[in-house]
Amino acid sequence: MSIVSESEFKGNPMIVIKNDEEDKFPFQFGVKKAKLILENIEDIKKFVEKHDK
Repeated sequence: MSIVSESEFKGNPMIVIKNDEEDKFPFQFGVKKAKLILENIEDIKKFVEKHDK
């Protein structure tokens, strides 16, 4: 299960998603990209279904 937390970069809020506590390269993004993800979540789901092995 992934670990989700919040952080800050140059005064901007960020969401940080790690595979586990040892993850050295977490996936992180701010509000602007989070909104893009939410607006396109169905296309992202289709992409994962198409390419998940």
